[in-house]
Amino acid sequence: MRDRFDGVEVFVEAVEAGGFAKAADRLSLSRSAVGKAIARLEERLGVRLFHRTTRLQSLTEDGQQYYERCLRAIEELRAGESLLESGRRDVFGRLRVSMPVLFGRYCAAPILLAFARQHPKLELELSFNDRQIDLIADGVDLAIRNGVLGSGSALSARRLVSQRKVLCVSPAYLAARGQPRSLADLAGHDSLVYWRNDHGLTWQLPDAGGALVDVSVTSRLRFDDLEVIADAAVAGMGLAWLPHWLIRDRMRAGALVELWTDRPSASMECYAVWPATRYLPLRSRLAIDALVSGLPKCLDT
Repeated sequence: MRDRFDGVEVFVEAVEAGGFAKAADRLSLSRSAVGKAIARLEERLGVRLFHRTTRLQSLTEDGQQYYERCLRAIEELRAGESLLESGRRDVFGRLRVSMPVLFGRYCAAPILLAFARQHPKLELELSFNDRQIDLIADGVDLAIRNGVLGSGSALSARRLVSQRKVLCVSPAYLAARGQPRSLADLAGHDSLVYWRNDHGLTWQLPDAGGALVDVSVTSRLRFDDLEVIADAAVAGMGLAWLPHWLIRDRMRAGALVELWTDRPSASMECYAVWPATRYLPLRSRLAIDALVSGLPKCLDT
């Protein structure tokens, strides 16, 4: 009997990837093989699933209805897998994780590598990128994101850890320029600003009363890499507002000092984010648990 599910996986991948070419990359197939698999599925179903042009493919009305039914079936399959996995606690399969470059390299990746060492059947793919990706379109199972999350029903999230942010500067800069005493004093100092997509990152600093205030900092020195900002601060180029975990070794060595230590400091939340689903695979769930357990220890050392 001909397999009734032949081509369904390719079809769903083509929809979620946004085209045949991306689906081919994610499935390690040729674009022609993807097109033929979907054509065979259309022939078997007796409907056209995609409108095709030379540049893109979009779902027909029948295709949209079939896709929604396929998703329901996939959810049930995932539910079955979750039941089996929860019984044996055996982690296997592929886990794709995306994370910010520096936070990923220094904080998250060591934890996930230790997790992979504990589970030899796990296939782990780590991607490092400061760009906020589309998890569904890029085929990512789990992303680590810093800062405030936007609203949306397509994603689920779990808080991982809070990162303390500090205002810091080199002793040489302080000797030459003096220390700012208030938010108003910052205008007379050089600042090292994180800058992406023609926008700077707002600093959250305490005012004289200790209340945290959003401060838009302008500067002639702008970077899209936090570690370069830390290096520039060590070189005496200006004030920097950075995660404590990134500069703690520089502070221990005396290359940087924290300013306004008698005032409250801001923090930045870190989250695990994944495509919304009723049944999170065991490999994803345990990886998130490992991050929840390991990240606070990493940031406190």
